[in-house]
Amino acid sequence: MALSLVELPIPTKVAMLLKDEGITTLYPPQEEAVKKGIFKKKNLVMAAPTASGKTLIAELVMLKNIFENRGKAIYLVPLRAIASEKYKEFKKYEEIGIKVAITTGDYDSSDQWLANYDIIITTNEKADSLLRHNPSWINNIAVVVADEIHLINDEDRGPTLEVVLTRLMQINPEAQIIALSATINNADEIAHWLNAELVVSNWRPVPLKEGVCYRRTVQFSDGSIIKVKEIVSNATVNLALHGLLNNGQVLVFTNTRRKGVKLAQKIADVISNRLFSQYLERESLNKVSQEIISSTETTQLSRQLAELVVNGVVFHHAGLHYVHREIIENAYRNNIIKIIVATPTLAAGVNLPARYVIIDSVKRYDMRYGYSYIPILEYKQMVGRAGRPQYDDIGYAITIARSKSEIDYLLETYVMGNPEDITSKLANRAILVKHILASIAAKYTPSLKNMITFFSRTFYGFKEDLSIIERIIKDSLSFLLAEEFVVEKSNFFSATRFGERVSQLYIDPYTAIIFRNFLLSDRDFSNITAFGLLHLICHTPDMPKLNISRNEVYEYEDILEDRYDQILVSTDEFYRDGFEYYEFLSEVKTASLLEDWINEKPEDLILDKYNIGSGDLLRLKENAEWLLYAVGEIAKIFGKDKILKIINDLKVRVKYGVKQELLELAKLEGVGRVRARILYNVGYTTIEKLRSANQKDLERLPYFGPKIAEQIISQLRRI
Repeated sequence: MALSLVELPIPTKVAMLLKDEGITTLYPPQEEAVKKGIFKKKNLVMAAPTASGKTLIAELVMLKNIFENRGKAIYLVPLRAIASEKYKEFKKYEEIGIKVAITTGDYDSSDQWLANYDIIITTNEKADSLLRHNPSWINNIAVVVADEIHLINDEDRGPTLEVVLTRLMQINPEAQIIALSATINNADEIAHWLNAELVVSNWRPVPLKEGVCYRRTVQFSDGSIIKVKEIVSNATVNLALHGLLNNGQVLVFTNTRRKGVKLAQKIADVISNRLFSQYLERESLNKVSQEIISSTETTQLSRQLAELVVNGVVFHHAGLHYVHREIIENAYRNNIIKIIVATPTLAAGVNLPARYVIIDSVKRYDMRYGYSYIPILEYKQMVGRAGRPQYDDIGYAITIARSKSEIDYLLETYVMGNPEDITSKLANRAILVKHILASIAAKYTPSLKNMITFFSRTFYGFKEDLSIIERIIKDSLSFLLAEEFVVEKSNFFSATRFGERVSQLYIDPYTAIIFRNFLLSDRDFSNITAFGLLHLICHTPDMPKLNISRNEVYEYEDILEDRYDQILVSTDEFYRDGFEYYEFLSEVKTASLLEDWINEKPEDLILDKYNIGSGDLLRLKENAEWLLYAVGEIAKIFGKDKILKIINDLKVRVKYGVKQELLELAKLEGVGRVRARILYNVGYTTIEKLRSANQKDLERLPYFGPKIAEQIISQLRRI
């Protein structure tokens, strides 16, 4: 008989609140976690499928500790989208007096306000930045939850998660650690590293059937076979329509954005031309479509999304504006949207289960190696989405085979296979040097011995020969000393003012060197152009770059030639036939995009010209703002105050996407780049001139209306 919540050593008010949510008993993996001692302050690694109740176990542990006044809890996630999702989930506990907070941005802050909150939800990178500022409330953490612990295996994000966990265990050795994942093959090693009890379970609230489809036939791992109605020649489209005809929701995973949009269009074309109306809520879908169009500046991508959604189908990828992603995710959760065609980023993101998960391809393109098969771990993340609790009695995960010979390979390797072991990606100097500087600047490890001890406690130190990482530590220290990030005295290291600020700004030391070399050059700052500064930040490892295709090389070579005297970094090391040269041209391309943005080129034109989405543009803007802020802060260290106004003005221009003359107007809430230009063109060129306008004058302007006009007038009264 299942264990009841009222039998658990948790406050009655917690049990009653969960009862109102429909939760009265525990699932088998949750019961096992209780038996393993989670309420006796035992650490836990829980590897169990999606929807098997891992998050609830973490919630119960956090709440018990908080109500017993043991301290606050920090909940670590890999992505902002997941942080937002968890924040909405945990807000219910405010009814019983729990204070819940979310923090994901502003890396140059200790967020001292978090001292007043019980549960803090944050990304791994934000947690890392907080640790660099060493806020006092960090010492009060009693529970650390690491969601998606398998991401230690990720080359980009893994080292940060690993260091953050190790640091939190160093600061709070008595804190209880709860690590969660749907897929860990070597979960026993993770548990051993964290000194944790282990729960590994394959139990799912909705059973899963995995299979492979070739043409019209789906062969499942249990030997059963089904035939799919052939409506069109594309097997993925037929399977998606099969899911809709069986009154289920469908997630299709494909390997590129472009293919995702095309597949969504193909599915929508079939639905619009045939009798699928009984499966769609047309009125609700039309409302979602209107919401997409009215929520942001209209672009070709948003129009395409809005047109598709009326047929119950959407595409989903990182290029979408976050507002549009939220709209379609909510509509999907409410069973209004029936089919999502997504890139794999969704598999590692928000919780969107479906009755049918279709994997269009298990191959990915890599610039270095061409097309290759994806890791089994990634496959398992995708199929884990199959089966909607409360809606389905079974979930189906089906992978498309391109040939008969591929059927057995897919069944044996992916369907029947085990995911790869999780391994540390920490032993890399470019990565390690950042964490060593942060460790010294925050006074966590003042000596070489301290550093070696700390890194011996990481997952890398637990698994691998420490001599390799010890060598990298020494090499990194030599670099930091030579570049004057740190100084050494009597075998103890401390950060210089420059090194400490670089760590707090959460930028790569190599980025800081580029900024410092520019600031200390004998250049006349009065001649610096916006393009020059934009290229400077694009030249850093912290700025994502746009890919450059072969047919674009001549175009950006011409731009480089025209702007050569504006470039603020040395170009001596770049050769016209080397990889570095193409990397340099990609920086020029990225800087050109940002220049188009601040020169008020229409967003739709920019997205089309550079072949990106609104979400991509938003991330590039945010990175550019952050790096321009960092240049300004480093300029203060070296007494280069003359350049601060140039940098700060450019930072505001990047934020709003405006020319210099609109800076004042664009800062008004609700105005932005389009309305600021309209105001300027009708004669309201400054705040003072805008004061002469009344509400009716503003209401008559395009894109304004009563609400915006009232908002502007209200702000003018306060200024």
